[in-house]
Amino acid sequence: MAIQSASIFGSTGTARQVRPTAAQMPLAMVQAGETVHILSIRGKDETRRFLNNLGFVEGTEVVVVSELSGNMIVSVKGTRVAISKSMANRVLTQE
Repeated sequence: MAIQSASIFGSTGTARQVRPTAAQMPLAMVQAGETVHILSIRGKDETRRFLNNLGFVEGTEVVVVSELSGNMIVSVKGTRVAISKSMANRVLTQE
């Protein structure tokens, strides 16, 4: 995938180059074998606390091991964890 830059004109009228950031997507959309980093966790306080206790913390590297029947097995901090896709949708990731 080629990364393109765009010219943005600021309030002074001068152009500056802006590069797009890496794609952000929910953990549920990450393919098996891919490695991503957690950007944020959405949901109620209880849900965020539950995922934090499993190791899903902002900045943490996550590897999707497999996906089967609406569930995902991911490796977080060296531990394999199984979560539902609905729970994985609450974890926003970036490559």
